[in-house]
Amino acid sequence: MGNEASRDFGLRALLIGIDCYLPNILPGGGSYRNLQGCVRDILQVEHFLRDDLGLSPDRILKLTASRGDADEPAEPREQWPTYDNMAAAFRRLAELTQPGEQAYIHYSGHGGRAVTAHPELKGACGRDEALVPTDIGDEGTQYLRDVELHYLIKSMVDKGILVTVVLDSCHAGSATRNLIKVQALSRGGAVARTAVDTTGRAADLVDTTIRTAPSAVAPAAELAEAWRASAAGATRNLKQGAGWLLEPRGYVLLAACRPSEYAYEFPFDGQNSSGALTYWLLGALRQHAADLTYQRLYDLILAKVHGQFEGQTPMLQGQADRVVFGSLRVRPRYAVGVLQIDKPNGRVLLHAGQAQGVRPGATFAIYPSGAADFTRTEERLALVELTELGATESWAKIVEQIGPVAPEQGQQAALVAPGLRPGRAVRIVNQCDGPPATPRAAVPHRFEETLARLGGGSIRLAGDGEASEYQVYVSCEGEYSIRDAAGVEVPNLRPMLKSDQDGATERLVERLVHLARYSDVRELDNYDATSPLAGKLTVEAVGCQANFVLGERPAPQPFSKTGDIPKLKTGEWLFIRIRNDSAQVLNITVLNLQPNWGITQIYPAGAAYFEPLDVGQEIVLPFGATLPEGYVKGTDVIKVFATVGGANFRWLELPALGEPPENVRSTNRAPTDPLERLLLAASAGTSRNLKPAVYASSGWVTRQLDVRLQVSTDCADVLA
Repeated sequence: MGNEASRDFGLRALLIGIDCYLPNILPGGGSYRNLQGCVRDILQVEHFLRDDLGLSPDRILKLTASRGDADEPAEPREQWPTYDNMAAAFRRLAELTQPGEQAYIHYSGHGGRAVTAHPELKGACGRDEALVPTDIGDEGTQYLRDVELHYLIKSMVDKGILVTVVLDSCHAGSATRNLIKVQALSRGGAVARTAVDTTGRAADLVDTTIRTAPSAVAPAAELAEAWRASAAGATRNLKQGAGWLLEPRGYVLLAACRPSEYAYEFPFDGQNSSGALTYWLLGALRQHAADLTYQRLYDLILAKVHGQFEGQTPMLQGQADRVVFGSLRVRPRYAVGVLQIDKPNGRVLLHAGQAQGVRPGATFAIYPSGAADFTRTEERLALVELTELGATESWAKIVEQIGPVAPEQGQQAALVAPGLRPGRAVRIVNQCDGPPATPRAAVPHRFEETLARLGGGSIRLAGDGEASEYQVYVSCEGEYSIRDAAGVEVPNLRPMLKSDQDGATERLVERLVHLARYSDVRELDNYDATSPLAGKLTVEAVGCQANFVLGERPAPQPFSKTGDIPKLKTGEWLFIRIRNDSAQVLNITVLNLQPNWGITQIYPAGAAYFEPLDVGQEIVLPFGATLPEGYVKGTDVIKVFATVGGANFRWLELPALGEPPENVRSTNRAPTDPLERLLLAASAGTSRNLKPAVYASSGWVTRQLDVRLQVSTDCADVLA
């Protein structure tokens, strides 16, 4: 990574590692056991900051609790990560770091859940997520709770500090930083090392101790005010607000796992334990260039961690497009991660499956780490073809190795051809009976030639007598218009294209590819009625509210006609309930398909690919209604995906296709992404897999809700 970060931007760090937890038997018999690799993690991070980034020791604050010979940490008491010392260290970091500088916070230790100290925010039965200090056994101390962490981080962000937070811990106390042992297993003559759980799972452990000590961070009223003020950023068209869900704003948060999972320690060097997140984080930072973004860093870590520990899925939130230890923002390019390499069988495991619409036969091009433009065919390392379909992970065989370097774990794969589904049929219709302004016979020829270059298999010319899904009408003046199967013109396609314009045929094909991909995502569904997730995801409109302010208690008015398509006017808020009725944790992602043919992920609104939803739990999400500039009405499709495994749906996003009228300039339209031409999701059908145990359809489900929007301000008209 070089020394550019500390020299150019300034960098300070707070490092906290806890191996030694003082005697701490909790009510109900639970406890936070001692750990092995947390202090080692912190020392390794410190070495990286000092040796690789050139950070001077006086710019590093460090609290550690090593396991000494006695029943207490080996370090002097002033260096222990007690609650008071941790709170003071956060405040000291904020004081020392100047606006525009970097603050890096790395915590390795137990995470915990406790009965909330803020019932006014979370309800009487609410829980606080927390970092567990080494002195938690003292009833006079506290957890460093999520409400306090939010306040501390927000104070730095408000000061203009660029903050990065790494939490190598679980969310539940006794399940945190699970220790594993190594077993040698024979697999076809090879020796493999596998992780074996050696402790009981206690993910639902909640400390019910009533702790009366006041917060060392801020008065309760200030903590509550900062928490309520937190809200997610807006997206195009519908905007999602996080009134109840804390979405990082202005900083980066990298966590070791989902709330329902373990964060593992493992002796990667054969002797000393390290946290899986910290180990692969440092490995990625040391091996990649200075322009590495947090999104790319996360993809590399996810492949390494999830490839070795299936039960651990790191999570990223916040400013994913920011360069690591820098201030530069780089627009992310989403593709598919390579999770594993199976060299003996010549195949790779891709982070994509039926839930994203891919099918057996789909072809992906693998690019080297750091590649940003997936149209550069000269940079391809290999072509792979999907052979074994999963819900969110699929095996693909290497059909061609292009470069001298073989594919590696953590690289990116871009979809080149969608798979076995034939492309959507398109027919050319000549409207002029007389001599055309442009020779009409040349149109299909140019069109078919352009299809071969840009279509990616998503569209094709209809054969004689074949029904077509799209029709391209060509007027006597040579104007192109795209119509659906019924001959109705597709709305919001601007400007008009004419055959005598330079590049008109290319733009026509690009529009058709875009429309086909939009339709593929809209039609994507799991048709397997025998799937264990069938009927286990509830998505419903709760109601509408005008003048809603994020952070306030919502009071949506129910819609008067149950079952009708919800109708909103701009400026109003739609509340949607999502409930997990299945027997396992589901990962939730919400896409918004907009009337201008754009697709945007609106939940989670930040960098995270998904948010876990526990068994039997529900969330109510507020969405603010807006329309693209120049539109007076339109229909949005809110599509909710729920997957058992971690899934990335961001590569299904599309920018707006329709331009507004010429006298209106849109400020919402995203720039064209070369990846759009390559990423095409084929429509899903019923799985014919002959192995029920590995049905791809058993791992995902989706529901969608249409919402009609129009320009107005009166919510009462909508509810009438």
